[in-house]
Amino acid sequence: CLITNISYDHQNLLGNTLPEIAGEKAGIIKPHVPVVVSQTQAETAEVFIQKAKENNAPIYFADKIYWTDFQHNRNQNSRNQNSDVFDVYKNNKLEIKNVVCELKGDYQPKNIKGVLALLDTIPQFAVSKEHIRRGFASVCSQTGLKGRWQILNQEPMTVCDVGHNEDGIRQVLKQISRYKFEKLHLVFGAVNDKALDKILEQLPKNAIYYFCKPNIPRGLEVEVLQEQANLYGLKGEIYPTVNEAIGAAKQAANKQDFIFIGGSTFVVAEVEGL
Repeated sequence: CLITNISYDHQNLLGNTLPEIAGEKAGIIKPHVPVVVSQTQAETAEVFIQKAKENNAPIYFADKIYWTDFQHNRNQNSRNQNSDVFDVYKNNKLEIKNVVCELKGDYQPKNIKGVLALLDTIPQFAVSKEHIRRGFASVCSQTGLKGRWQILNQEPMTVCDVGHNEDGIRQVLKQISRYKFEKLHLVFGAVNDKALDKILEQLPKNAIYYFCKPNIPRGLEVEVLQEQANLYGLKGEIYPTVNEAIGAAKQAANKQDFIFIGGSTFVVAEVEGL
């Protein structure tokens, strides 16, 4: 079992505190089956430890075993580059050097540690360092996974990402800040069963917003989204579809600007040509 980092999401189903949410996520822990937690979080670690103990399940916290060193941490001058090359350390010893990851995103180091620690729990599979290297290098082409800091265009830089909760949006904004651009255009939509306050309060007030509704029953009405966003000083026009919002952003942006498309997995799913 692999559990990634815990953030506020789907509170109507999972609970209103991180320990409550962790308690629901811990439901996948099975008797005598190893469980890997990718990130140690003070609020949730004990929840997982106790659940694992009840199930006599070995538990491992990946970030206490593995460490990754990405190139952008070594070369802060490469602010326009989306670095995806890293070294892997295990118990403070270099394991694999210059691994290329086809998946983009500053949040990937957390996920990578979880994957590596999980592989250690299944020794019956002969997974070599070369297998690991090849797997990370072709993870998107092998699986068809899309929408994870996916670069759609270079001029203007246009990126979509399915991050949709408090922590996911925080990571997205952190990565946007590493780019140099003139204006930020944000195509943004959401679903109607999500508490948006912790997301909206993070979003930059100096961005130009293009509010839209994903075409699903759970899609938040775009007028409601705009009204909520206005309470946080976020200004922009509303559009009936995701791709109309994207079209408006493309028309308004110049080559030195940055366009981001997100807020919901369902927004990204509607991007034409994705």
